[in-house]
Amino acid sequence: MLSAYDYHLPEGRIAQNPAVPRDSARLLVVASESCQHRIFRELPQWLQPGDLLVLNNTRVIPARLYGRKPDGANIELLLLEEQAPNRWLALVRPGKRLKPGAWIEFRADFALGSPSEESIVQAQVLEIDTATGGRIVQFDLADRSLWQLLPQLGQVPLPPYITESQADPEQYQTVYGDRPGAVAAPTAGLHFTPELLSHLQEQGIHHTFITLHVGVGTFRPVEVEEITQHTMHGEWIDVSPETVTKIRETKRNGGRIIAVGTTVVRALEGAAQTGVLQPHSGKTNLFIYPGYQWRVIDGLITNFHLPKSSLLMLVSALIGRERLLSLYQEAIAQQYRFYSFGDAMLILPEARI
Repeated sequence: MLSAYDYHLPEGRIAQNPAVPRDSARLLVVASESCQHRIFRELPQWLQPGDLLVLNNTRVIPARLYGRKPDGANIELLLLEEQAPNRWLALVRPGKRLKPGAWIEFRADFALGSPSEESIVQAQVLEIDTATGGRIVQFDLADRSLWQLLPQLGQVPLPPYITESQADPEQYQTVYGDRPGAVAAPTAGLHFTPELLSHLQEQGIHHTFITLHVGVGTFRPVEVEEITQHTMHGEWIDVSPETVTKIRETKRNGGRIIAVGTTVVRALEGAAQTGVLQPHSGKTNLFIYPGYQWRVIDGLITNFHLPKSSLLMLVSALIGRERLLSLYQEAIAQQYRFYSFGDAMLILPEARI
């Protein structure tokens, strides 16, 4: 039941800024029957030569756009995915003002309060998307692509619970993210530095990549009390033949697959729904909750997640709901920082149920 995944988090535990340097974040290490409080840069001490880290190389796009209707009303769009050239699914605020047929104007410097005429971009609402409550919006760009204009028109979106951040937009990107398409960061990966990745490699702990463009499926709240009735919105994944080969070789040689983040879990397990991991490029709407039969991953690095979220349920499927909530209470008591800019947890394979 949804209410079983609730917990109370003091507001002061929500991280508003990232750790600097990245790998100075705290790390709650979860083993078979114990946990230890460490620092993220100590991660190599807890992994073994031959282990394989799987990272999500998506990159957050400037998906938040501020515009106006012809009557001057302010409109905010959060782009979710491109469905056709310059046609996007977007969440909108306020939604009641944007009915099919409505036009919106965007200017590159709206946020600065001094728009210039040459920067105007227009878009029309085509229809309402019933699955998300968002809008299908067509941008009128002639032979141009919105992708080219996003750096001028949009802003990198931070989650709504981050309200007082001084973070630079690049701090909400992983150091290895090079495939634009996400509207939220794969936050477990924010703790890695190039130096830490090199140190891991030197110790025989290798890494590979998948791509999952984080969208509404990851952060959309679960709204039904019976969680098995929740439907995940599909998100685009790419699990390459090279990555599949590395995972198979690692398992064959006795190494362990450590997913860096819940998005990696969804991508790998989503590409293994036939029973065997296969290369896959397309969408997954896999919803993982307790009782799930694992096919690929052995361990997990993850941040601390919102109450009643699908991410909390995914991690519960790995180590059990009661133990996870107990660990969360321990983290709160020890003053850990929560959510996107917060600290991390390493769930070792021996901790799995």
